[in-house]
Amino acid sequence: MSFSTIISAAIDGLGVELVRVEADVSNGLPVFHMVGYLSSEVKEAGERVRTAIRNSGFDYPAKRTVINLSPATLRKRGASFDLPIAAAILASLGQISSTAPEGCLIIGELGLDGRIRKVPGILPIVMEAKEAGISRCIVPEENTAEAALVKDMKVIGAGDLGEVVSILRGQYTPEMVAAGEEPGGCEEDLPDFADIRGQENVKRAAEIAVAGGHNLLMIGPPGSGKSMTAKCIAGILPPPDMEESLEITKIYSVLGMLDENSPLIRKRPFREVHHTATRAAMVGGGVIPRPGEISLAHGGVLFLDELPEFRKSVLEVLREPLEERSIQISRTYGNYRFPADFILVAAMNPCPCGCYPDMKKCTCTPAQIHMYLSRISRPFLDRIDLCVEAPRVKYEYLADERKGESSAVIRKRVRWAREIQRERYKNTKITTNAMLSGKELKNYCRLGEKEHALMEQAFTVMELTARTYHRIIKTARTIADLEGEERIRESHLKEALGYRIMDEKYWRRQEV
Repeated sequence: MSFSTIISAAIDGLGVELVRVEADVSNGLPVFHMVGYLSSEVKEAGERVRTAIRNSGFDYPAKRTVINLSPATLRKRGASFDLPIAAAILASLGQISSTAPEGCLIIGELGLDGRIRKVPGILPIVMEAKEAGISRCIVPEENTAEAALVKDMKVIGAGDLGEVVSILRGQYTPEMVAAGEEPGGCEEDLPDFADIRGQENVKRAAEIAVAGGHNLLMIGPPGSGKSMTAKCIAGILPPPDMEESLEITKIYSVLGMLDENSPLIRKRPFREVHHTATRAAMVGGGVIPRPGEISLAHGGVLFLDELPEFRKSVLEVLREPLEERSIQISRTYGNYRFPADFILVAAMNPCPCGCYPDMKKCTCTPAQIHMYLSRISRPFLDRIDLCVEAPRVKYEYLADERKGESSAVIRKRVRWAREIQRERYKNTKITTNAMLSGKELKNYCRLGEKEHALMEQAFTVMELTARTYHRIIKTARTIADLEGEERIRESHLKEALGYRIMDEKYWRRQEV
């Protein structure tokens, strides 16, 4: 038989498309021709495959070889088609039974010596293979642990082309890899809230932000503990369940950022981005669209220190993901949607020198302060749920050797509040209070007469927008959850409103 087919797969953004690798080897002029909308690196597979077949000890006579990667409408990229192309050629030459690869997905890059090298995106590929009814997958040996995260799939790790041929011939039956472990606590040396002196208001705001999935902005002079507080947040994030872990792991898999020995991401990501980051680095993009930092922070925290130092265009492009919890990137050959459900934690000085509004110490001119604060637009601020001031730490706090609440204690309260929300929204796609839409607020955040009167007054006096009004109620809902209250009360609303006063103190004062 001169024709054969092998099932493989291609990564398209974060999605996966199964690809039929068809090979036809027949008599004629000795040429190697590949078709199927291929990128340059896929076209180069011809030289790698032919050399790897010969160096693996297999006969490859001088014949006319045509390779087609179907569907032809999908752009094929990367070196992951090397192994299925080689297997298809050997099946066409009769060195492998044409029925042996049925129900099997094959993927991997080949070296010139026939060794199989790891490729990115194995986890989503194996998950798609399972959905398509494929029963087993032959993957690079280095990708075996990652592929084994998918339950009820026979995963076979191969080290070289000869081993793959032996497996398909039935001459060698490797031990199947067991399914991956459940996510659990991941020990890590993280800063602890107990080490932060004073700043109780800031720590309280951080707890509320994590408990309800709210965005947080900290304003204060240099050295007031803003950055350390943000890093302590990583220690109070509740662990993800298995479904969330796999979703996060898929993103890192496509980018080739997984640990080979322990591929499952068992803790929520905490991404700290430098202010020199570009728009493409932040939201993703490029000629071949790839996820950016907001997708790498999916399910966790994105920390932006020195917020006004970021380019305004970079901050403005975050507005849509903060609302939609995803980012869509359009290209001439397709649209790509990447997940971006993260908690934004940001820190900034109140002015270039960091001393405003203390005019006795501040050396900035009013124009400099206005220019500095105006880098943060009103629409961007509207998407911040909690804005809290971090004052300069007093000496008595530094001299006091008594420690405050530890991250472990705070984490227990956060997990309890998250469980309350999970139970409340169990029949919906909502997982945290921050995800509530305007319509859903009426069902889950009902206010009494006193609470309505308070919000009506605040709406008028503070000149709130509809968006900030809804965010205040959602924050109050989280505060009530932390206190175990079923109803939102005046005290909860007043605390939530207190986290919007910074707007009046800094930005509105500059606008007058």
